[in-house]
Amino acid sequence: MSGEKNLKVALLGCGTVGAQVARILLEDANELAARSGAGLQLIGIAVRNLDAKRDAALPQELFTTDAPGLIAQADVVIELLGGMEPAGEYIAAALSKGASVITGNKALIALKGAELNALAAANGAQLRYEAAVAGAIPILRPIADSLAGDHITKVMGIVNGTTNFILDAMDTTGAAFDDVLAEAQALGYAEADPTADVGGHDAAAKAAILASLAFHTTVSSEQVWTQGITEVTAADVAAASAAGYVIKLLAIAERAEAGISVRVYPALVRRSHPLATVHGAFNAVFVEAENAGDLMFYGAGAGGNPTASAVMGDVVAVARQIAAGAPLPNGSVSQAPRLLDFEAIDTRYWIGLSVKDQPGVLAAIATVFGEHGVSIESMSQQVDAEAGAQLRILTHQGTEAALASTVEALTALDAVHCVLSVMRVEGN
Repeated sequence: MSGEKNLKVALLGCGTVGAQVARILLEDANELAARSGAGLQLIGIAVRNLDAKRDAALPQELFTTDAPGLIAQADVVIELLGGMEPAGEYIAAALSKGASVITGNKALIALKGAELNALAAANGAQLRYEAAVAGAIPILRPIADSLAGDHITKVMGIVNGTTNFILDAMDTTGAAFDDVLAEAQALGYAEADPTADVGGHDAAAKAAILASLAFHTTVSSEQVWTQGITEVTAADVAAASAAGYVIKLLAIAERAEAGISVRVYPALVRRSHPLATVHGAFNAVFVEAENAGDLMFYGAGAGGNPTASAVMGDVVAVARQIAAGAPLPNGSVSQAPRLLDFEAIDTRYWIGLSVKDQPGVLAAIATVFGEHGVSIESMSQQVDAEAGAQLRILTHQGTEAALASTVEALTALDAVHCVLSVMRVEGN
């Protein structure tokens, strides 16, 4: 392209995603230049081990172990190392010199996004991280740009493919959690140490990012109330299915008049809800906005090519702004969030109880609910020769505090052997 600006691009990391990003930059250079209005020259790839096997055939002369030296030459830095350090140090160094940064580092952005966005703004650079949430699904740019003139009231999504694979397999096969987790590890969907996924921490980082953009504030992953799926049993899944629900690990960011709440937990979703149809390791994010109404974004949540697609979308967006000489403001606004206490949020409970099979039990339980101001929507009973009588109770909307105190009171009832499970219900 005649007279186009030429941008020097440094790539940090060449793993599954990084290798595909490098391949696209080299193979599609002319097309990318035409789309962005700027040439994108890959000047080097910083790696820890020069001799490691790569997922794509790339020129060996591009590789270096000198990340700081590479950053010093670059106009655009793509960080795909992962982890907090040295990734955080490298991103800060790039932004400080005015180089724009594209990253997929959800943990870093969720914890230090406000600080890094401020650094970008102070130096006329851009910080973009579409790849940090939901892989190939374009969700952060639509929230930050397309819906910038609207008021988002709620973002609710399945943003971790590992947990969705596990819960979906439990629903379709009836298998136990441990068995499906082992299968997910064998297939490569789950890590050898799956704690970040099944514990909900990965989803919490993504929830923080979504909340920050949706509500123009700054939420860190440490502020997200988080519960994983390790306590979800095959009996829970089967009972939910019988009642017309499916269990999903949801990341939820919600705005109310009193403030915002950000949380991650396994929840029942009615089978007629769009999120209930998300199977396997796929992701989906459901957005509710005052004017746009309900929107859902669906697609592959991980993988080399899908995530590279998200990275390259950010690269082209940054290049366009640099070529035009008018960088866009950063998505997050540095203001303290009005975060609601978790006990103050409104939700619904689905409670499983093991109870004595005798007269007066239902009346005693109903009395406890009434005393705590919690209304019962429905109740089902199952009697098993070995397990005894079991109740599954679905409540109407109530505060988390009222619902939790109800469960605590139920455990003290002589008629109740134990509380089998407590889960929340989301969606209409």
